[in-house]
Amino acid sequence: MSALTETLPLADRVVNMEESATLAMAQAARELAAKGVKVINLSVGEPDFKTPAYICDAAKKAIDAGHHQYTPVPGIPALKNAIVTKLKRDNNIDATANQIVVSTGAKQSIANVILALVNPGDEVVILGPYWVSYADVVKFAGGIPVIVSGDINTGFKPTADQIGAACNEKTKAVLYSSPSNPAGALFSEEELKAMIKVVPEHVIFMADEIYEYINYVGKHTSMGSLEGAKDRTVTINGFSKGFAMTGWRVGYICAPQWLAKATDKIQGQVTSGTNSITQHACVTALEDYTNMTKSINEMGEAFLRRRDLLISLLQEIKGVNVATPEGAFYLFPDVSYYFGKTAPDGTVIKDSMDLSLYLLNFAHVSSVAGEAFGAPKNLRFSYATSDENLKEAAVRLKEWLGKLA
Repeated sequence: MSALTETLPLADRVVNMEESATLAMAQAARELAAKGVKVINLSVGEPDFKTPAYICDAAKKAIDAGHHQYTPVPGIPALKNAIVTKLKRDNNIDATANQIVVSTGAKQSIANVILALVNPGDEVVILGPYWVSYADVVKFAGGIPVIVSGDINTGFKPTADQIGAACNEKTKAVLYSSPSNPAGALFSEEELKAMIKVVPEHVIFMADEIYEYINYVGKHTSMGSLEGAKDRTVTINGFSKGFAMTGWRVGYICAPQWLAKATDKIQGQVTSGTNSITQHACVTALEDYTNMTKSINEMGEAFLRRRDLLISLLQEIKGVNVATPEGAFYLFPDVSYYFGKTAPDGTVIKDSMDLSLYLLNFAHVSSVAGEAFGAPKNLRFSYATSDENLKEAAVRLKEWLGKLA
């Protein structure tokens, strides 16, 4: 490293930004595996299924058809129109194509909206436990994240009264996911309506619905479909989870036109349009409804079986308090029983980060510490892996948790 690069300071916004805990733990698991250790990775937020063949075939056809050029910044018209149809069909949301902005993953969609809305000192109410990047994106924009959390006793959902009390004249948005990452909590229609009543009219709802299709109760209600919220909701979604297209990197928003136009402006200066071939494949992903529902149902059945399997296995371990999630593919047990206990090497387990690292290094099972999600008593385990891996992981967890004294 040159003397110049050692003395040039980084921007405060980068220095102050936390590294993504989920990505950091996944990297730690990969590094351990590279040394020959058989790590069972329960930290990754990624379906273990291949992208359905009908979508892959559509991508190949797009290549052969010569769709190799830059795309419009907010998305190709065919995909925007397919999203409009999907929103009406699946979410009861009435929208027009000029309300849709397609981005390089839902993470970019969220960042675009926050950057378009939030000035320094503005507040964003985040419903916790929350996805790890929410708070840091708000801070990146100069805003102040205001965390309002539920816990295992409330189904990991804060009450409407809590949410309303957190809002004030500085609040720009209420940001949440449903089904949620990390806890799989699903907000019902009644809970969303109660939220609408207490959140001031100047506040935008940001509804992250990326896990929409991984739902075990059969009904998903979108905030953007409800009276009192239709004109002030940004619906955030994408193809990574429900379509097993994580590496394809396509997300989107449906927003009031004035806000969609602002995010289009931001994206035009940062990344421009999303990958051409991927967008054409996504058109088919949504429009071939027969294959779409078939693949979603197959994945959903597998995730439901794995959820119930891992719950039953974790319930056999002393001190692991696990709730039954209604969606997504994570369990988020309270493991605070083990805080203050001592590992075989003499290390004291002070918190969930210590426990997560202990389980990685000794049991060779990776998880994500609850601190990253605003829930320091918990660990997140992903069950997006095989039944065999889940069974073996449970055996290791029971053995090594049992060695904490």
